[in-house]
Amino acid sequence: MSRHFFTLDVFTTRRLSGNPLAVVLNSEGLSDAEMQSIAAEFNLSETVFVLPPDDPANRAKIRIFTPVHELPFAGHPTVGTAVLLSTLDNAEDGASFVLEERVGPVTCFISEDSGIRSARFQMPKLPSAYEWDEDIKLLADALGLKKKDIGFGKHKPAVWDAGVPYALVPVRTLEAMQRIVVDPAKAIACEPEVNGFRANIYAYCEGGEEDHSDYHARMFAHSAGIPEDPATGSAAAAFCGQLATLEMKKNETRSFMIEQGYEMGRPSQIFLAITRKDGEVSSATISGSAVEISEGMLRY
Repeated sequence: MSRHFFTLDVFTTRRLSGNPLAVVLNSEGLSDAEMQSIAAEFNLSETVFVLPPDDPANRAKIRIFTPVHELPFAGHPTVGTAVLLSTLDNAEDGASFVLEERVGPVTCFISEDSGIRSARFQMPKLPSAYEWDEDIKLLADALGLKKKDIGFGKHKPAVWDAGVPYALVPVRTLEAMQRIVVDPAKAIACEPEVNGFRANIYAYCEGGEEDHSDYHARMFAHSAGIPEDPATGSAAAAFCGQLATLEMKKNETRSFMIEQGYEMGRPSQIFLAITRKDGEVSSATISGSAVEISEGMLRY
């Protein structure tokens, strides 16, 4: 059977940058094992399989696979799939629809500017913090850094989960971020397990290469078959909890821009909008652009 697929670059307005994504349409009849094998064949950080929705009021059900396992939620697959489906539907600027993901229903809002489409989605799960008995020296060793490079201001390593858990590692300077060289075995040894998933390392510092960047980030997921990810929306979702707790007032709405992928030659920009009410995150959105790269038929 032939199955229509597209690839897109996500969290960017320029082709051959951002985070690549494969989206397989008309995925009915594929088994879990077949989806996993196809994702391994594409060998991108994530591959999406589009299925009919359980609720006909929604646009589609999607399943998201890394090269080695399925995820309940991920940001760049959500943005990329929303942009692709809105394009195929000829949806207008301002359109919205719901994608069904394992984490729950995700409402997506479409915008278009100068021919570039973007998607903004309401985070389906608000961030939660988890205990982490981290060893700063081991973390530094895993990243090829010194112990003094870890942490700045009020920021210390922490684990947050907003659908997928991450071990957030603040790094003192952009220069230190740029000289990270990961030891895969040591990095995996540092990753705590949360809700059945390893919390991959998400390193970040203040500022960035772009003047308008609030934070510069890198994400390493050797345990998921991803040495480094160019843009990680699910990690940005988890990061919302850290940002709200450490950088926002008790009652405030703020926007942040996170750059990622620059060390890989795949510059990406992820936009967050967080509302904190009575000291807790009450809502948050993630947004970004996506551009189509290729279209083809999968003979499977």
